[in-house]
Amino acid sequence: MSTIRFLTGITPSGTPHLGNYAGMLRPAIAASRSREVENFYFLADYHALIKCQDPARVQRSTIEIAASWLAAGLDPEHVTFYRQSDIPEIPELCWLLTCVTGKGLLNRAHAYKAAVDKNHADGTETDDGVTAGLFMYPVLMAADILAFNAHKVPVGRDQVQHIEMARDMASSFNHIYGGEFFTLPEAQVEENVATLPGLDGRKMSKSYNNTIALFSSREQLRKLIGSITTDSRTPGEPKEVEGSALFQIYQGFASEEETEALRRQYAEGIAWGDAKQQLFERIDRELAPMRERYEHLVAHPAELEDILQAGAAKARRETLPLIRELRSAVGLRSLAQAPVAAKAKAARQALPQFKQYREADGKFYFKLVAADGQLLLQSLGFDAPKEAGQAIGQLQREGETALSALQPRLQPADPQLVLAALQQLRDAAE
Repeated sequence: MSTIRFLTGITPSGTPHLGNYAGMLRPAIAASRSREVENFYFLADYHALIKCQDPARVQRSTIEIAASWLAAGLDPEHVTFYRQSDIPEIPELCWLLTCVTGKGLLNRAHAYKAAVDKNHADGTETDDGVTAGLFMYPVLMAADILAFNAHKVPVGRDQVQHIEMARDMASSFNHIYGGEFFTLPEAQVEENVATLPGLDGRKMSKSYNNTIALFSSREQLRKLIGSITTDSRTPGEPKEVEGSALFQIYQGFASEEETEALRRQYAEGIAWGDAKQQLFERIDRELAPMRERYEHLVAHPAELEDILQAGAAKARRETLPLIRELRSAVGLRSLAQAPVAAKAKAARQALPQFKQYREADGKFYFKLVAADGQLLLQSLGFDAPKEAGQAIGQLQREGETALSALQPRLQPADPQLVLAALQQLRDAAE
């Protein structure tokens, strides 16, 4: 099976909080340690401009969030860690996707609908205060994902819709331009920690001002946990875990055994002060070792900049070849080339072809056939059609490099004939 790509990011519009860590940073960093996973993590600073027009706040938040990733254990030597605005191919891809995306799809986006509903409730114009940036947010998010053909995107449950929309956009582009340009991404939601409640019981969010900063001092962490909303039940009186923000936050950090122990204590009537002390000790035990690294990086932002610039160079080795292929696919080509329609018509009659199909064993295969019908390349079986499609796309983009990398999944073939056929396909697309 080919390497799975994970991609995730966080918007630098505020100080990272426990919800960001438990729902995104921690599972993403854990995934980065697998040899079977290729990881792309980014600072979504273009997205920040939708929410924040304070330049100093955007820069400060970028520093804090970059430092948080690294302090939490992200290794930039083994992953691609970059700042969104350092990758010019992303906004270009955003425009290409915009041109194949129906406005009706964007009308259904949760953030936009919430803004419209609020306006209606307030008796104002439907789009009052709605910027084009807010409306186009799902397209930019899709460009973030598709620029790297990510397979999995760790998100909170409220973000799943955006992954589904990215799939729609990728499918539309693939269909319109007749190729396997994009992998269809999938959302990965960690059910137990996808969304943590905040101090007031609502979802922990900067917009609700109910967060617990990830790297609060020990004293501030204790104070914030002490302010979590609880009910009026007294010590000794059984308490419900259902709807308890305190219990849900604890569950996001504790093991199953620790969680069950606190559940029993709730039933036995633990005092709220004692429960909050347990929550404080559990969170502080996990975060305390990271604080020193975080505080050093925040105090030395030039170190962060060097790391991000190295990550951008690494990321663009992926995005530059893809955007060249996409520009050619949509017709943004040299005017010295033959007219596209005439060239495409002639090419269809004399080009090798990839053919993808399913066999009786339930697996998915592909083959490369010359214009005269000669079999040039035959794959072994893949478990899913998208895996076969990804392998085809990799061969078309990378040629000899991909042929070598995929060799365990291919039956013996004359590499020179295959490479010549792949070159024909690339030439025809230019």
